[in-house]
Amino acid sequence: MRNKIYIYTFLIFFGLLSGCATVDNKDPMEGYNRAIYSFNEAVDDFVAEPVARGYLAVTPDIVVKGVNNFFNNIRDVITFINDLLQFKGEHAANDGGRVLVNTTVGLLGFIDVHSMNGGERRKEDFGQTLAFYGWENSAYFVLPVLGPSTVRDAGGILVDTLFFDPISYINNDVAFRNALRIAQFIDARAELLNATAILDQAALDPYAFQRDSYLQYRERLINDGKTDPSDEYFEDYNILGKNTPDATEDLTQLNEYDFYLTDDTVDTVEINSADKVSQSLQE
Repeated sequence: MRNKIYIYTFLIFFGLLSGCATVDNKDPMEGYNRAIYSFNEAVDDFVAEPVARGYLAVTPDIVVKGVNNFFNNIRDVITFINDLLQFKGEHAANDGGRVLVNTTVGLLGFIDVHSMNGGERRKEDFGQTLAFYGWENSAYFVLPVLGPSTVRDAGGILVDTLFFDPISYINNDVAFRNALRIAQFIDARAELLNATAILDQAALDPYAFQRDSYLQYRERLINDGKTDPSDEYFEDYNILGKNTPDATEDLTQLNEYDFYLTDDTVDTVEINSADKVSQSLQE
């Protein structure tokens, strides 16, 4: 059964390889993407967001933080593997050491000992690895339930999830593995509750705001935070502050989905025009 899953995964993945964007059109499937975006919004409004709010309401903060640390530690395993695939030796040493310390001293990652001692959390995934090997431009692609992605990154998610994620190797207890997946999804959604408020307030076209924010975020990750502020996506959506060199600081520590949030607390959202948004972040 597992071999069949692998085969189907590769068939889907290589099928996705044919869907590449041009430089001038990052969203050639906009009609489809908007339909899936509307579906995702409905699922989120009626299922995902209420569940996430209920989880935060009944769970002590220390437990919420521990669970988040646990899943981040699993995420760090994926980062470490992709570091190696991209020949980023220094980053691999940092991220591999991070996993080792947090898994042992940090009790399977529930305590983020590495960060407590000044360590850096980075993010690499197979989508970034594909970009490293030359697949730079990719069509924007909204995934059902999972949300914004690209054709390249969707293939990357499949590879990361099925081959690099330790949870996928829990074969002797399928119920436990599925429970972990559900908990992982709830944890990720709980982290994005503030982002939902920002999206609702900040954009006259939330779909376009989410798309351009995601593409900007992914470009920064692929370039290890070194992105030209004159890029069209920086001009259209100024989501992280002013268009200055300070606004292009390394953002590789952001989590999987928080492409318009930093670790700081969001204070206000100012709408400068119909198409430009800037955040004022509380230090």
